[in-house]
Amino acid sequence: MIEIKNIEKSFNGNKILKGISTVFETGKTNLIIGQSGSGKTVLLKSLLGIHTPESGQICFDGRIYSELDPNEKRELRTEIGMVFQGSALFDSMTVAENVGFPLRMFTKDNKAKIKERVDFVLERVALTDAHGKLPSQISGGMQKRVAIARAIVNKPKYLFCDEPNSGLDPNTAILIDNLIKEITEEYNITTVINTHDMNSVMEIGEKILFLKDGLKAWEGNKEEIFRTDNEDVVAFVYSSNLFKKVREAYLKE
Repeated sequence: MIEIKNIEKSFNGNKILKGISTVFETGKTNLIIGQSGSGKTVLLKSLLGIHTPESGQICFDGRIYSELDPNEKRELRTEIGMVFQGSALFDSMTVAENVGFPLRMFTKDNKAKIKERVDFVLERVALTDAHGKLPSQISGGMQKRVAIARAIVNKPKYLFCDEPNSGLDPNTAILIDNLIKEITEEYNITTVINTHDMNSVMEIGEKILFLKDGLKAWEGNKEEIFRTDNEDVVAFVYSSNLFKKVREAYLKE
């Protein structure tokens, strides 16, 4: 579980996060949504320790990040997996070498143990035949699965995903959504996803945090978002005619 309490963050006197508080639950897919400039990326980077809030607390299962010493912060980072928007794979490394990178960096495991773990996670994301390929030799969807495998190879307690469906076709995006949800439940991970993909909201939004102008404007789940009368949420989520029809059909049931 990750709990944030009254987080505030500014850049050059411009307040980006304005007293945000919420809880991201363990074993669930927690989504952050909102328009560009709403503060989603700044919040995600604050959770990752890239940005330091001016006030408020970020607690990882009761551990207040700002109160940890450098060694404790390094230990916490080993418990975090990250799926970057563009996958961020090393072009010169094979799929297996990319996935094994966190183990070589953060553990003292020998080559045999690393290979065993890499083989396991690649099988888990259905990439058993891709070990020796370079990122340029596989599709965008496969690259995302490699990124997910790398993110979970060190058995993280916390998984962060930044626009994991960016650049993917709809079918592949659904596969990635389902994979992230399955892994979250299977390993009881606290997963936080920053997304613009409304399909993800409808499919895997077990906890949804909607930001507007740096404020928490709404929170709920994928069932509640259909029924909300929050005008900002309705305008954002149901901006397309297709989603408007989906909502209307749902409300008629």
